[in-house]
Formats: sequence, structure tokens, C-alpha cells
Amino acid sequence: MARQLPKAITLTDRAAEHLRGIMARSDGKYVGLRVGVKNGGCAGMEYTMEYAEAVKPLDEVVEEKGVRILIEPKAVLFLLGTEMDYQTEKFSSGFKFNNPNQTDACGCGESVTIEPARV
Repeated sequence: MARQLPKAITLTDRAAEHLRGIMARSDGKYVGLRVGVKNGGCAGMEYTMEYAEAVKPLDEVVEEKGVRILIEPKAVLFLLGTEMDYQTEKFSSGFKFNNPNQTDACGCGESVTIEPARV
């Protein structure tokens, strides 16, 4: 029997609520949030997020708690099983990725080392 793969990404209730608010204020201009990874930073990779005006042909589409997340094709194996959260702290707020494939992070928290998921 084939092993069931986890979703590429899941959202906490806080992240979903924040994203639903952003999308509601966009007046239908965006179809979702595109998430990916790119090379950069002192630890090797950085998470990327941008508003998506259209679904690209190879995007992995994840519908979660009323939000559409589009995963760039090259990022799927790096994000497999990731939970996206939204945290508010004393001096900052933002999205945080709890990624089981992440093996290290730089001291400032801006870049990470991620291994592709073993499927």
C-alpha cells in the first residue's frame, strides 16, 4: 500500500485568520499566497511569500482553513509537512514556518538550512 504523504503546508488558526483578513482586503485581486524557498542568507535558504494573482500551471495548490496557498514546484519537497504560524511578539509580528525538514537556522532567523523531504 502506498504511503500517504503529508500536505505540503498546513496553517495554524492564527495564520489562517490573518491571511483571510489580508485576502478580504485585496478586493479579489489575489487568488492566494504563493510560498517558496530561494537560495540566500548565511544559512543557505530563505522562505519567500508573495501575493498570487493567478495559479501557475505547476503550482501545488493547498486549500486550508479558507485560504489558498500556492507552493512553487521547486519548493514542495523542502516544505513537505511544514506548519505556517502567525506570531505576535512585543516588538514584531509575522509568519513563522515550523518545518520538519529544517536542519539549521542563522542567528538572526532570516535564513535556514533545509533538506528535501525523503518520500
